[in-house]
Amino acid sequence: MSANKTNLLLSAGFGAVLSLLTVPGSFAADLQELVNPCADCHGKDGASTDPNVPIIGGFSAPYTTDSMIAYKGEERPCPESEYLSGDKKGKKATMCDIAKELNEEEMKKIAAYFAAKPFVRATNQKFDPALAKKGKAVQDDLCVKCHDKGGSLASDDSGILAGQWMPYMRQAFKEYSAGDRPMTKKMKKKYKKLKEGDIEALIHYFGSFK
Repeated sequence: MSANKTNLLLSAGFGAVLSLLTVPGSFAADLQELVNPCADCHGKDGASTDPNVPIIGGFSAPYTTDSMIAYKGEERPCPESEYLSGDKKGKKATMCDIAKELNEEEMKKIAAYFAAKPFVRATNQKFDPALAKKGKAVQDDLCVKCHDKGGSLASDDSGILAGQWMPYMRQAFKEYSAGDRPMTKKMKKKYKKLKEGDIEALIHYFGSFK
């Protein structure tokens, strides 16, 4: 083989290696651009410190993807809220508007990112032990098939409830009760069986996890 051909092959090989080395960095930068706006409200790695904003770190990727698709289709309530940090701090937006800016591939990337993070339970929540005990009984009777282990498993693809912020859960339950937030047929059937006081008991039960 001639020296010229050898040099060409070496150059091509070096170029291929160089491109492989640079792609992950570019991917990481692009991914960070996607998740930064999420972190500006949901906290670093989805560990929200605002009681009205859900903790999303640790949620399964399918659950988060489905949630964003629902927002994009305006199938879930989209109240206006302010960015809590970052360059857009103080500016108002809705989850529906944010989701409409994303395609499904971008949604999946965001979902995979937060799925790889730990679910950091809310701290210092005040709960009533008696209500929490009642809530556990309701959970065991009606909710366990989709929210096993006290709603602590991401693998249920139903979100994580154990240690979620109580004010956020209270708002979510209001949306379900008003028919503003969609439920699966299975959930609707169980939801109709809830008695007066059961919802608040469930909120105290899930909020009791530390």
